[in-house]
Amino acid sequence: MHKLISAVFLLAAVSTIAQTGVHLSTVGKGWAANSVNTVIFRHNSLTSYKNSQYIAYYDSAQRLVVGKRTIGSSKWTVVTTPYNGKASDAHNTISIMTDGEGYLHIAWDHHNNALRYIRSVSPGALQFTDKLSMTGKKENSVTYPEFYRLPNGNLLFLYRDGASGNGSLMLNHYNVKTKEWTQLQDGWINGEGQRSPYWQLTVDKTGTIHISWVWRESPDVASNHDMGYACSKDGGRTWEKSTGEKYVLPVTAATAEYACRISQKSELINSTTMTTDEAGHPYIATYWRDSSSTIPQYWLVYHNGHQWNTQQISNRTTPFSLSGTGTRRIPISRPQLLVLNKKGMVQGILIYRDAEQGDKVSISVCDNITQGKWQVKHLTTTPVGLWEPSYDKELWRKDKVLHLFVERVEQGDAETSRAIEPQDVQVLEWKP
Repeated sequence: MHKLISAVFLLAAVSTIAQTGVHLSTVGKGWAANSVNTVIFRHNSLTSYKNSQYIAYYDSAQRLVVGKRTIGSSKWTVVTTPYNGKASDAHNTISIMTDGEGYLHIAWDHHNNALRYIRSVSPGALQFTDKLSMTGKKENSVTYPEFYRLPNGNLLFLYRDGASGNGSLMLNHYNVKTKEWTQLQDGWINGEGQRSPYWQLTVDKTGTIHISWVWRESPDVASNHDMGYACSKDGGRTWEKSTGEKYVLPVTAATAEYACRISQKSELINSTTMTTDEAGHPYIATYWRDSSSTIPQYWLVYHNGHQWNTQQISNRTTPFSLSGTGTRRIPISRPQLLVLNKKGMVQGILIYRDAEQGDKVSISVCDNITQGKWQVKHLTTTPVGLWEPSYDKELWRKDKVLHLFVERVEQGDAETSRAIEPQDVQVLEWKP
């Protein structure tokens, strides 16, 4: 079943006053001529292990830079590695993650090219190996590398093998004891050579893996449609629907469970955000344009344990179109979503940027998602350009403290850049 909830908007007037309790720590100067350092599909830009936090970004010379600090300190140790990437292509992100023994894993500079992967030579070190293979299988056309840490300290690595419109979703598993990668899935969410899945994934506190995705029929962003869902309770080996029904792999457009049906040419964005509440119920935030409107809005799609629900979050007034290929210059960012269980209710926090609100780091807060009352606040007073949010998921999971990667960046349409000087790479800290 699926239920549409009419949201009640409690939109604060756009204010130049930032939310109190915000602290900014500056790490260094980063490449800013496009959005490669700040695109939302950086999993991760920031990550932590015990009392240490790590950050990675491209500098003005497009070199891979890694930083480390003790959580709570403003002093960063920053190392410029011998590696670089084609930062002028906003797809070519840097993804980092610490495993359960404290080794830092890094994948970077991918847009349909060979795997570029290294890890630290010892736990906590900022010295790294030479480039490594993972499994040796389908590692020559990698895009969208993403790391996730499981509760036992092992890692997952997702990426697309192939190109937009006909790529396959790959899933690898890293064992911290053997220090070896194995391939768990090859195209288990499968476009059958006709379309590609663009996904978002989260791991809940029990280790259940939740994934949702839109299908894209061609390289044109306007061909995004529908929101599929699957979960795995055995580390990614078998997959099921929210009902518990087992999937026969691969999952295809015909066999997928749909959390929400959304037609093509609805300005539906891809590669957005997903999280779970304490009960393991999935929550997805994205944006699209309802068929009765010309204006894209932020939407929440979530499962309450009984059925899927859809709720409008924003009340935007400016239309725009996603039609076209490549990275787009878009007046709003893709959002991040956090949820908190408080006093028997689920609270939602949407993190985003919107030109209508001065391109600041903004949040919409809902104290009780079932009531759908969202209130806008700002975490910065100054604009961040074409920034999208990414955050330290491990620290949020452990302490419910938000650490955001923040840098003012620019972005032109179709992988073009803008003339802008290197900008401060910062970590914004805020506790709800």
